Amino acid sequence: MIAQLHGKVAAIGANWLVIDVAGVGFQVSTTPNTTSALRTGQTATVFTSLVVREDAMKLYGFGGTDERDCFELCRTASGVGPKLALAIVSVLTPEEFATAVRTEDLPRLCTVPGIGRKGAQKIVIELKDRVDALFVAPPNGSASVAPVTPAWQEQVMAGLESLGWSSRDAEAACETVAPLAEEDPEATVAALMKAALASLARV
Repeated sequence: MIAQLHGKVAAIGANWLVIDVAGVGFQVSTTPNTTSALRTGQTATVFTSLVVREDAMKLYGFGGTDERDCFELCRTASGVGPKLALAIVSVLTPEEFATAVRTEDLPRLCTVPGIGRKGAQKIVIELKDRVDALFVAPPNGSASVAPVTPAWQEQVMAGLESLGWSSRDAEAACETVAPLAEEDPEATVAALMKAALASLARV
């Protein structure tokens, strides 16, 4: 099982990208949101799900583990293949999908291309008791929601840990550069990674 890829972005399409890992290019099908956040030549971490079929093996990649988990959960529903699961993650965030399933919001699910009312009903029936692992607001309507880790932070942490830093040091470095990410939403993961390394060098 290939759970993630870390390397240089060699090429980007509308819904795919190629990650160069130690000279080997892995083509990954992904969402427009993920590709729009990356740039060719940038070093990035993509969280992946490997789908194996009789005639092919295909990688699907995401900017965060929550999207990957949502993709894999969707695929467990009957009639939902990887293409439709990817469409779900492209249109709805994991929180939105989980909330729609738990509240039986069929119109929201039907906004995904390829899902009709019957398909939405089937997804609700099969996944309603299994979406608690995703980010969902509590049933009592409380406003507290599990915090979502920004995609850049997950990628920077993974990069730092791959370089030998502990998870605690990596998290502290991300907290240090978080204001930079807030001030400049267009900041690349590579730039934030450089700032994080600089902060660790000063420790």
